[in-house]
Amino acid sequence: MKIEKFKVLLYLKKSGMDKNGKAPIMGRITVNRTMAQFSCKLSCTPSLWNPRASRLEGKSKEAVETNKDIEQLLLSIQKAFDVLVEKRTDFEAKDVKEALQGSVKTQTTLLSFVDEHISELSTHEGIDMSKSSVWTYRKIRKNLAEFIGEEYKLFLKRDQGRIDSYVNHCLLWLNMLMYKAVDRSIIRFNPIAKIGYEKKAAPKMTHISKADFIKMLSTPMADERTELARRCFIFASLTSLSYIDVKKLYPHHISENSEGRKFIRKEREKTGVEFFVPLHPIAEKILSLYNTTDDSKPVFPLGEKKDIYLDVHTLGMVLGISNKLGFHASRHTFGVLMLNEDIPIGSIAKMMGHADITSTQVYAQVTEQKISNDMDKLIAKRERNKNPMA
Repeated sequence: MKIEKFKVLLYLKKSGMDKNGKAPIMGRITVNRTMAQFSCKLSCTPSLWNPRASRLEGKSKEAVETNKDIEQLLLSIQKAFDVLVEKRTDFEAKDVKEALQGSVKTQTTLLSFVDEHISELSTHEGIDMSKSSVWTYRKIRKNLAEFIGEEYKLFLKRDQGRIDSYVNHCLLWLNMLMYKAVDRSIIRFNPIAKIGYEKKAAPKMTHISKADFIKMLSTPMADERTELARRCFIFASLTSLSYIDVKKLYPHHISENSEGRKFIRKEREKTGVEFFVPLHPIAEKILSLYNTTDDSKPVFPLGEKKDIYLDVHTLGMVLGISNKLGFHASRHTFGVLMLNEDIPIGSIAKMMGHADITSTQVYAQVTEQKISNDMDKLIAKRERNKNPMA
């Protein structure tokens, strides 16, 4: 089929104004001498509409969001047209319209299914699923809504700039949803079953140096929130507690032995593995500033995870330590500091709540000072062997 003309025109139907004073946006597809009209399922304030550009004028929220929807619609129309051209059979404007509406229907059905699944997950929030996990799935859903198709992975990497682990998380979750949708006959087959996952990168253990830790110790913050973040980061760096373990630390988790030495004993929230860590004097001093008596409340008045991470991020920039400092770096800092102080790796594993020392051994690989010290010891041993009288 020879295509002499293909055009899409968008216009306002001012006779169909709704109660909010907005007019529906309509469309007309032209293929050669055939035409087909359709509703864009969008509406806008008539004064913002530019008929020559088929877009809304200005930078208002309505203009930006509606123009984005228009761009997505035009892209979907172009894809529907391209699919028909590739079939090398005759078609008219109404065929493009039907292909478009079938595509939109599929997307709407899929997203409705995703929403249903997230709604189901939300009922587990605080039981066997954390609030942050549900929030993550909602974020993945937003990404999925912005782009559905074979190039989903490319979209995440190129347009969203996502790291490989995040891309894999999105693909895994989407694959699970696709197979559920197949089981419920929403779709006939999983369209992304053969999409390969990104190669898993080696784990990166972010920690701060001993010099930066000392700088943090000696630099209190004037802002109350940032000071709480500083104290909690220091406390976690001396106890190995993660954010959620600090947040859910209660007075009954703190005990004292017969010698008056205080320690923390509790199960890690993430794994359920018990950990035991004696308290460093600095950690004890920080504890004395907060709740250690009322067991109906946690020790530290921490807010949401995203808030404390933002405060730690600010702390890192203020101190000139890192512009990407996160709270979990405190746990890694504990592991590295303990290794540098020649604490046995088995003891570190127990304090960090590791089920075995395999996880703990990672910290031995990330500290250049540890490697350098080991090499110095090796060289000194060889020198002694050469000169037994020394």
